[in-house]
Amino acid sequence: MESLSTTAKTAHLNLHEKRWLVIYTRPRWEKKADQLLKERGIESYCPLRKVQNQWADRKKEVSLPLFNSYVFVHVSRREESSVLYTMGVLGFVYYMGSPAVVRDSVIDEIKRNLIAYKDVEIVNLANVSVGDRAMIKDGPFTNQVGKIVQINGKNVLMVLENINCALVTRIPFQQIAIHN
Repeated sequence: MESLSTTAKTAHLNLHEKRWLVIYTRPRWEKKADQLLKERGIESYCPLRKVQNQWADRKKEVSLPLFNSYVFVHVSRREESSVLYTMGVLGFVYYMGSPAVVRDSVIDEIKRNLIAYKDVEIVNLANVSVGDRAMIKDGPFTNQVGKIVQINGKNVLMVLENINCALVTRIPFQQIAIHN
């Protein structure tokens, strides 16, 4: 009899135990979904980075989500359905058949890094390799084609051969496009 009540207590605690989960939002709805979740009393976290945008007539600093279409929520199992019924939320991100759980230490590390490093951004280097040919999309070498010789964080080291000599330059990853 005692083991049954212990199991019931454990199940009850698991229903109320909060954990960080990842939700998938509609495109460009991260900040709005975060706001709507908070209005419902649900603890959520949408990591933001500051970016300087340049328009023809002015510059403006804007806050953009660090992760496109993702927001973190700190919820118990009972609160999960309330999250799903929030406008802009498409669902939970799943890992091995259940909602992906993020450790508290990972959320804390994201927060610390956003405070310590103002130019943090997520860069997907999955489609770029050493030896690829790439075209520069922006900057003083716009439309120049070169070969990637090294990848350093969010910069690539390229050799540009179109100018009758080998010019080696570091280019931010966002300023290149893979060229075949």
